[in-house]
Order: sequence, then C-alpha cells, then structure tokens
Amino acid sequence: MNETPRGSDAVAKAAQRLLAAAADRVPCSPVRDLIGSDDVKAAYAVQELLTAHRTETGARVTGRKIGLTSPAVQAQLGVDQPDFGVLFDDMQVADGTLVPTGRLLQPKVEAEIAFVLGADLAEGPLDAEQIRDAVAYAVPALEIVDSRIAGWDITFGDTVADNGSSALYVLGSSTKTMAEFEPVTAAMTLTRGCETVSSGDGAACLGDPLTALAWLARTARGVGDPLRAGQVVLSGALGPMVVAEPGDTFTAEISGLGSVSVRFPVSPEGDALSDSDEGTSV
Repeated sequence: MNETPRGSDAVAKAAQRLLAAAADRVPCSPVRDLIGSDDVKAAYAVQELLTAHRTETGARVTGRKIGLTSPAVQAQLGVDQPDFGVLFDDMQVADGTLVPTGRLLQPKVEAEIAFVLGADLAEGPLDAEQIRDAVAYAVPALEIVDSRIAGWDITFGDTVADNGSSALYVLGSSTKTMAEFEPVTAAMTLTRGCETVSSGDGAACLGDPLTALAWLARTARGVGDPLRAGQVVLSGALGPMVVAEPGDTFTAEISGLGSVSVRFPVSPEGDALSDSDEGTSV
C-alpha cells in the first residue's frame, strides 16, 4: 500500500497538476505520489474537482464512461472493479469527421457499445430487468482515450483521477433497442484503414456490457449522482486499444449494431473542429 498523504491538500495538488498538463498540452508525472496508487476515495475526489472545474467553465455533463472492464487489466493494475469517468458535451465528435487533435496529448482508440438512457436509474433495485428497460437504444461508439500523464505511466489512482483517461467519443448513426440487439453476443472489429488492429466481443466487457452498465448505475447512485434519462454511457472496450497517429482513419464494426468511424488529421492545421503500440483498455 502506498503511504503518501491523501488529505485535501494532496487532492487539490493532484487536480492542479492534471489541469496544468491539459492546459499546457505537456504530459505530467503521475499523481500517485500525492494520492496513492489504490486510494479509491482520493482518486475520485480529484476527479470531482476536475469535473467541477469543467462545469464552472461552461461544459455540460452528458454521461459517463466505464473503464477497466477487462479482468486482465484489473489484475494488471491490482484492482477488482471497473472505474468511471465523466462525459461532457464538448467531448463528442461527429461520426466520420475529423478529430480535434489540438486537444490531445497521446491518444489511443477503442471500440465500444454505447447506451443512451431512456429512464433515470436513481430508484429501485437496479437489477438486470430494470437496467435493460432503462436503455432507450444502443449505438456503436469509438472512445478516444488520452492520458495527461506522461507515457501512460498509470495506476488505478492515476487513471481515475485523470477522469478515467478520457478525451473524446464518437457515436455512430445506427441505433438498436434492447429488443433488437443483444450486447453480450456482439462481435467487434476495429480497422485502421484496411488493416484490422483490434477485435473482441461483448463478453470481453465485464462479461456483458449491460453488466457494466448495472455496475455504473449502482456506483453512481451510491455516490449521490445517479444516471439520468438522456445520458450517454460508454460501456467499456470490446478489445485492446490502439495508438492513433496523424492521418489514421478508424472504423469499428459491431455485429448486429452497425459501424462508426473517425479520422485523424495529418496535421493540426487540418483539424476542422479545433480552428505506443496496442495496449490495454481503460
């Protein structure tokens, strides 16, 4: 166990380090020297400060992302649960368009199933039936993950504090209700150009993407900020994430659901919205 101090001063310093990295576009050192590697409470306290900063400066919360849904990745970071981050309105990129790379430091891409909620998940048992019924529809998604921490040198505490290593997300145009689509059996293929760079299926996401959604619903209610109708939930990667380079085009095909794509400009000047290798999933 890491024995570094984890009081309010340490939490504030960690938040400031991450905010400075994002503002200056220079990755910073890990924050675990301040909050520890595995202190869940301290890590989410940092995330809450970052969320407050974003909303105070005009961003609107649109949902959540779930990370660490793979048992292998949980074992790698020494945890036994997923994590979550917050999605904001300015994080969404339109399907098939250019990524605003001027905001990114060291991006990677992963394919996911996103759920758009048609009902609040604030009351009741939050059992499998309620979770399924609360989903208005599923949609294919790409999450562009990023780390404000140099070299992706992260532990559980680092990635949670850094808003789940989140950056941007893309939703496809095709949608399916839960009567039309079964997430656990969906197969995913992610291509860069014509090359397959990642693959997986719904079972790779905590056994079932709906199980991941149920975990998030219970966790969000437990911290006093339950999921609400209209929010987007990125349920977790279906396969390994892949480094994104200038000029790359990524397309995810999810069986029974459809496709979603995004393009990375060759240079920042080609970025219409902003005028290391394959790794593990977060």
